[in-house]
Amino acid sequence: MFNLNSVLLQAGAGGGGMVQLVLMGGIILVFWLFMIRPQAKKAKEQKKFVENMQKGDKVVTIAGIHGTINKINEDATIQLEVSPGSYLKIEKSSISMEWTLAINKVAVEKK
Repeated sequence: MFNLNSVLLQAGAGGGGMVQLVLMGGIILVFWLFMIRPQAKKAKEQKKFVENMQKGDKVVTIAGIHGTINKINEDATIQLEVSPGSYLKIEKSSISMEWTLAINKVAVEKK
C-alpha cells in the first residue's frame, strides 16, 4: 500500500541536505571574507614594506626597539643603530610596519 507520509518525510530529508550544504558554503565564504582575505592583504603590505626599507630609515622592531637602519645585509638582516656607535643585527621581518609608520607620522607632525 502507498504511504503518503513516508514519501513526504523522505522528500524533506533530501532537501535538508541541500540547505545544510548551502549554509556551510555561506559560512566558508564569510570566514574567507573576514579572516583570510584581510590577513593575506596585510602580509602582502608587510612584505612590500620590508623590501622598500633603506639606509637611514627610522624603524621600530616588534620588540619595541627604536633605531635607524645603518646597513642592509644580503642575508635578510639589517644593522640597526640604536644609539650612536651601538649596533644590533636583526632580521628584516622583525620590523613592525604599524609602529614604524606611527613613529614616522608623529615625527612629521612635529615639524
